[in-house]
Amino acid sequence: MQVKHDKEARKFYLTNDGKDSYLLYMLQDNIMNIYRTYVPVEQRSQGLAANVVKAALDFAKENNFKVIPTCSYTDFFIKKNKEYEDLLSPL
Repeated sequence: MQVKHDKEARKFYLTNDGKDSYLLYMLQDNIMNIYRTYVPVEQRSQGLAANVVKAALDFAKENNFKVIPTCSYTDFFIKKNKEYEDLLSPL
């Protein structure tokens, strides 16, 4: 499954069995505020949220953006995957 990026909607998403898992963000002054991730209940615990968050964080890294993980899952993901800690924006 490939994660897609809709820049206009500020959304990363992937479709599995006709249902979308997604991440929403706001972007201002090179700071990416990731405020929501969603995976349909019946598709949870399959790594879908991790795939979407990883794609968003890789995008932030490629564009020299800092990240504010307002979404609790994204915050958890960064703490678990230390290679993304350098993206965190000082508050």
